Order: sequence, then C-alpha cells, then structure tokens
Amino acid sequence: MLTGKVALVTGAGRGIGRQIALTLAEYGADVIVNYNGSREKAEEVVREIEGMGRKAVAVQCTVADFEACGKMIDEMLAEFGHIDILVNNAGITKDNLMIKMSEADFDAVIDTNLKGTFHTMKHMYRPFLKQKAGRIINLSSVTGILGNAGQANYAASKAGVIGLTKSVAKELAGRNITVNAVAPGYIDTDMTQAMTDSAKEAVLSQIPLKRAGTPKDIAETVAFLASDKASYITGQVISVDGGMAI
Repeated sequence: MLTGKVALVTGAGRGIGRQIALTLAEYGADVIVNYNGSREKAEEVVREIEGMGRKAVAVQCTVADFEACGKMIDEMLAEFGHIDILVNNAGITKDNLMIKMSEADFDAVIDTNLKGTFHTMKHMYRPFLKQKAGRIINLSSVTGILGNAGQANYAASKAGVIGLTKSVAKELAGRNITVNAVAPGYIDTDMTQAMTDSAKEAVLSQIPLKRAGTPKDIAETVAFLASDKASYITGQVISVDGGMAI
C-alpha cells in the first residue's frame, strides 16, 4: 500500500509515534524516525523497521526549533531523495489548572504541539509542491475538540492543529497534496497506564465503546490517510476516540 514511499514521523521513539512508524513500515514505507530525547528507543524502532526489510534512520530534532526542523528535512531529503508522507505526532503536556499554569508551561506546549507542526509543514511545503504529491497527517486530540479542565494549553495547541490542518489543506489541494488530522481519544499508552484506577474509570465512563483505544487504532488510521485509498479526503479531522466526541 505504501511501497516506494518515504515517511517522516515526528516523536516516533515511543508510544503512538512508535506504532505509527512501525505500521507505515509494515505497509511498505521507508521511515525517518524523529525523536527528541529518547535516542535508544528511536534506534530500537529503526532496528524493528530494518527487520521488515525497509530502510529507516533515527534523527534527533526538537520540532519546537524552526531552524533545526529545516536542517533535519534538508538532510533527509538529501539522503532519501524524497519524502512523501509527513506525520506530525510529536507532542508534550504540562497540565495544570489555569490559575496555577505558568506562562512558560503554556508556551512550551504551544511551541511543541502547534508551532512544531507548523515548522515541519513549512519546511516540507516547497518539496511537496515540486513533487505535486504528498500526504500530511497531523495528530490533534479529542481534547482539542471538547476541551478538558487542567489542559487549557494542550487543548489550545490541539485545537490550533485542527485550524492549521484545514487552512493548509485548502492551500495545497490543487497540487494533489492532502492534509488531514487524526484526533485520538483515550489511548492505552505508558502515560495513561500511570493514571489511578479511579481516574481511568472516570474516563472510560465517558466513552460509548467503554474501552480504551490502542496505538494501533491510531496508526492504522494514519496509514489509511497516507495511502492512495484516501486520495479524495483532505481537510478532515478523524476522531479515533470510541465515540467520546459524539
């Protein structure tokens, strides 16, 4: 389904990003595994992808740094020759009620989650235009749709990703470049496993399907949007949340 394609996945060293990288490789793509601090985990992902017979490389870059993103993309274009799929998955949280939230914590989340998405899209804009083809999939969140107490910064960043996705989709549609967003709900990851049982039960009670999702649920949706099967879909936000945002 993705044979011959090259994908850049940000924040791919662990969690949902890791599964996205592996799933794209399963469908035939070569993968650029971006990471910030988890070098060993990123290299593990690379080895798994190489075990599938695909090419992979781990590259360190903080997506909040505009110039660093440009350097990473230039180097990867030189190494692979082209990048066909951009998945903006890198993200952080710094949760707190607004009355206790510092400006620094607000800025840090916006800089990584929203500006980081802008940075990679900006640097891939011209290469995609020259190719007259490309797929951009941005990770938003159910929190960006519904909001959540204690996550004003995160919700703002993920809502911003939706607006960014829709705007750039309109700009690029005439060049056969699609831009879509995936909005995960409550997904079973290391972060959610650390929640207390009572907190987990509270979240599950809000999910019509009454269960957590898996990173694979998100990765399969991303892979579909990256494929030719989704060639007539752009500017959309697909909620993968068990019905939370109904």
